[in-house]
Amino acid sequence: MSSQRVSYDIFLNFQGKDTGKNFTDHLCANLVRKRFNVFKGEKELERGTPVSPEITKGAIEKSRISIVIFSKSYASSTRCLEELVRIVECMKTKGQVAIPIFYDVEPSVPRRQKGGFQEAFTKYEEMLEKTENVQMWRNALEEMANLSGFNLQEYRDESELIKAVVEEISCELSGQLPFINFKKLLAGVNSCLEKVQIQANTIKVQWRESTMAPPLMFPFFFFVRCFRITPNKGSLRSLQSRFNGVNPQWPHL
Repeated sequence: MSSQRVSYDIFLNFQGKDTGKNFTDHLCANLVRKRFNVFKGEKELERGTPVSPEITKGAIEKSRISIVIFSKSYASSTRCLEELVRIVECMKTKGQVAIPIFYDVEPSVPRRQKGGFQEAFTKYEEMLEKTENVQMWRNALEEMANLSGFNLQEYRDESELIKAVVEEISCELSGQLPFINFKKLLAGVNSCLEKVQIQANTIKVQWRESTMAPPLMFPFFFFVRCFRITPNKGSLRSLQSRFNGVNPQWPHL
């Protein structure tokens, strides 16, 4: 993250109705136990301190890492969506690290706004006059859900997931290189492949021996072109945040 005054190590973005009193509360407690300074809006409310949008926006900007916890009714909270837009902005302009957690929802649900997300956005489009805000929320959801993160369904239980998240946060904030989680790496690749599949459905690919690369070389060219990996200082998560908004392309063979 670019040099600036930092007030918090971690900002938690979550829907209180779904996870505020269970998963998010337990995650926050474990992070605080590691002596991390965590901004969890509902904790301020419990103390009787009103949390205005300005305070929340400032907390996001002054945090090193933002954790976005996607849950079934996440999109029903305009507060969550407004915070998410600011988190994505900070990720792009300030180099802030953002980590999505998919709690009881598959990554494709927020990414494509399916299920409860689709229902919430249908209501927004009917009720709100400023549809540009709705589009900003949609874009932010897609960009965040495209990042590799943590999926509850890939862990035995919540405690195992929390342990994994805390370990990665510890590595990120200490500057250590974490052990590569190939499940999360593949999640990012699958997201990229989904975009490629959509593109492929709109074009006709003509296979000619003269233009085809050897079968074993094609995946290599695809991966490099898709992710455009370049060496950079910092953690894997910081590097991964640079891939946000990647527009995969077929390799020019």
